[in-house]
Amino acid sequence: MSSPGTKSSASKAAQGQPTKAPKGTIVIANTVESNPLPTEPPRLMDKYRNEVIPVLQQQHGYKNIMQVPRLEKIVINMGVGAAGQTGGDAKLLDGAMNDLATITGQKPIVTRAKKSIANFRLREGQRIGAKVTLRGAQMYEFFDRLVNIALPRVRDFGGINPNSFDGRGNFAMGMKEQLTFPEIVYDKVDKVRGMDVIIVTNANTDAEARSLLKAMGMPFRGERQGERAV
Repeated sequence: MSSPGTKSSASKAAQGQPTKAPKGTIVIANTVESNPLPTEPPRLMDKYRNEVIPVLQQQHGYKNIMQVPRLEKIVINMGVGAAGQTGGDAKLLDGAMNDLATITGQKPIVTRAKKSIANFRLREGQRIGAKVTLRGAQMYEFFDRLVNIALPRVRDFGGINPNSFDGRGNFAMGMKEQLTFPEIVYDKVDKVRGMDVIIVTNANTDAEARSLLKAMGMPFRGERQGERAV
């Protein structure tokens, strides 16, 4: 025979109301989120594994699959020099951090001045920008949105300079405004800001890194018309 307390607990559970655990029992909190992370890998990661790796092996003659270059990380940097100057508006940095968090889905860190420069009214340790480092699934998702959504929205877009490599397989590019990303709402933007995007690979040469980015969809200048890049 069940007690009255058991009946009341069962009725509350049936109605979806929280129930009080009996004395002496251990309660484990429910850790299931309302919006769980996707279990499937990003679309571009699948493309790299199934399409890009075989193409690069054929082009460069890699005998081992571990020799094929891959993306290691993407660093997005947004400088706000006016916020770090003496008498500058600190809200400019808050706006930059909000824009970066909206674009990348990751909380940015604050970058600070490494030394004092009197001509720029800059002191060592002052906040001058924000930076986000993406790895893994978030890195592939950002690269996918950058190549297929953000860059085609750039006004008079004619392709990316294919010579913007540092000699060690790392690629750097700049964007003049954050409005090219559809996640940014124009009415909520306080100021148009540019950003630097650094794509770090483990390629040994610039040619290998260029082949990797091209196979993953990077629209380099002069590729479509077949003309020589300048």
